[in-house]
Amino acid sequence: MIYSVIFSVCLLLVLFLDANNKIELSNRFCACIYTFIVPHFPLMIVYLWAEKKEIGFGAWILMLCIVMFQLYSTLRLHFLPFRKNRTESRRIGIEYGGYLLMRLSCIGLLSQIVFYLFFYIGNAAVDMQKLFPFIITTNRFYLTFDIIYTCIFLWLFLANGTIRILCTCYRLGVVKRILICLWMWIPVVNLFLLRIVSRAAKDEYDIALERHLNETMRVGTDCCATKYPIIMVHGIGFRDLKFFNYWGRMPRLLIENGATIYYGHQNAWGTIEDNAAKIAQTIDRALAETGAAKVNIIAHSKGGLDSRYLISKLGYEEKVASLTTMSTPHRGSALIDLLNKLPDWCYRLIAGWFDRSFATMGDEKPDCYHASKQLAPAYCEKFNEQTADSPLVFYQSYTSVMHGMFSDSLLSIPYLFMKLLTHEKNDGLVAVSSAKWGAFKGVFENTKKRGLSHGDMIDLKREDIKGFDILEKYVQIVEELKNRGF
Repeated sequence: MIYSVIFSVCLLLVLFLDANNKIELSNRFCACIYTFIVPHFPLMIVYLWAEKKEIGFGAWILMLCIVMFQLYSTLRLHFLPFRKNRTESRRIGIEYGGYLLMRLSCIGLLSQIVFYLFFYIGNAAVDMQKLFPFIITTNRFYLTFDIIYTCIFLWLFLANGTIRILCTCYRLGVVKRILICLWMWIPVVNLFLLRIVSRAAKDEYDIALERHLNETMRVGTDCCATKYPIIMVHGIGFRDLKFFNYWGRMPRLLIENGATIYYGHQNAWGTIEDNAAKIAQTIDRALAETGAAKVNIIAHSKGGLDSRYLISKLGYEEKVASLTTMSTPHRGSALIDLLNKLPDWCYRLIAGWFDRSFATMGDEKPDCYHASKQLAPAYCEKFNEQTADSPLVFYQSYTSVMHGMFSDSLLSIPYLFMKLLTHEKNDGLVAVSSAKWGAFKGVFENTKKRGLSHGDMIDLKREDIKGFDILEKYVQIVEELKNRGF
């Protein structure tokens, strides 16, 4: 009787503390205790029900407390694994809850291994049954029931956590999701897959938390409110689309911090000369709408060459305060030399297909053949000689490097070719030496194996990369332009 009362009071106390947000059942300490004892509650109920005539009224009280605690804690953990989502993002909250549930199930697996090894090795169950008659049993039926229920109990937490992450984690991508679903059912292999899934969720939560803290510190500062509006100029093969932003999540973040953003709206496969003319129209419109005297240009890839031609050849040096190039092949890309080895008829055939395809998307004068050849090292050498920098414009450049061909699945083959051709670090399309122009501000790379690719420089896949936050870096770049008086 006394043991039943004490155990009932403990359960009610835990319920009270959790309901009042004084403890968190999903943290490591509580999870160890929770998964060590709670999976055996149904066994306790079965045992108490079977023995209730001998135990007496205390059994009814204990059974009621056990049922209340089991229902409350299980539902609470499944639907609300944690209550302090400091990122203020519902998606991240759901995802991190999945990580906590996966961790809870893994802790539970280890705790149950300890439980059964400790209590059921030799005659330990016989001795411990006298002290813990509600949990420890030598009855084969009770024991079998207990093992089956414990496995189901922990598996449901694991399944819930995995589903949460697969449905919300951006880092996994479509291919990884498919592979995980196909291979998840293979023993041992699924352990490695679960590790990948949980690590991806934890990394994404950590990045989101750090980003949220940075955003909180910047509230009200308008750190990106530059004197002149910003023109964001895309690279080759893309357009400024309404429903898919070439620059990913960066424009929204810059605008939230006070920036005024315009887009180049040049053609995807336009030549340098044609695209420069299109960018000029955007600049004229931006100056007319804002009343500013100049603009700042942030250009990616070939957009940097378009912008340099605009400044030096179209007389826009007095309308541009600064040009920031991101992974621009100022000295060309070795990949174009490789493509030039194709027969000319084949090159033109492929280029013609691109022209027809992008013409349907809105390109006014697509010219893939000549636009791509303008990225050849020999052409860029002549371009640099004929297109001198203006002393009225501040030029700066950045680039990134991949740490291996598997850093980015989209650019793994181009990276390998670039490495073989140049023997130099590159981002999959542009070598570091080619990207340097004006005041070179450095190479973006994280401390992990992944590195940063040509597409990562514009947040192309909307992927949060541990060890480097490209969104935060753009905020710093624009903030520096503001501090320079631009």
